[in-house]
Amino acid sequence: MSIKRTDVLRVAVLASGRGSNLQAVIDAIEAGTVQAKIVAVISNKKDSPALERARLHGLPCFFVDPKPHVGQPDSRESYDRELLSLLRQHEVELVLLAGYMKIVTRVLVEAFANRMMNIHPSLLPSFPGLDVQQKAIEWGCKLAGCTVHFVTEGVDEGPIILQAAVPILDDDTAGTLAARILVQEHKIYPRAVQLFAEGRLRVEGRRVFVEQGKPVGEAVIGPS
Repeated sequence: MSIKRTDVLRVAVLASGRGSNLQAVIDAIEAGTVQAKIVAVISNKKDSPALERARLHGLPCFFVDPKPHVGQPDSRESYDRELLSLLRQHEVELVLLAGYMKIVTRVLVEAFANRMMNIHPSLLPSFPGLDVQQKAIEWGCKLAGCTVHFVTEGVDEGPIILQAAVPILDDDTAGTLAARILVQEHKIYPRAVQLFAEGRLRVEGRRVFVEQGKPVGEAVIGPS
């Protein structure tokens, strides 16, 4: 049985883009529904809107420039070693990838095994990678959604923590579908962080079990 934490979970967020999932986690922490503290927001993009969001909330934010690592034989690993040093300086316990447009290497994966999460806008293991909403429409799927998973070296292959589903409508475009999925992303990512903070996530192989978890409603089925 996992033991509930008595201290505040120290979280770092890696983001490259607009940072809407970062904002969802910030909002949940400020509302008191997630017992965690964001101790670092880190981006590989100097002008990332995510960094501006962090500044507006008084959070420590950092731009880690990939350019000095370009040309090195192990450029990706070298970059991740710099990130790892920064994460350790801030005593980070959980790393969140939130629109982070770099593939993390074993340097970070091994250091934060089962302590690094990502959110992906499909119902994994279907449609890893990019352009997933368009792929779901083209395949004629009736449901799409999003997945929070632990990060492994395989792209979007880690153990699944939480998922949410939405129906694909006949007139959906990739954009309209992505917008509805994003609403669910903003719900389940903070929830996954809180479950981790409560010590309720147990990983066995590819499966993640929620200790003391309860079923929540029926499956989404549609359209009829």
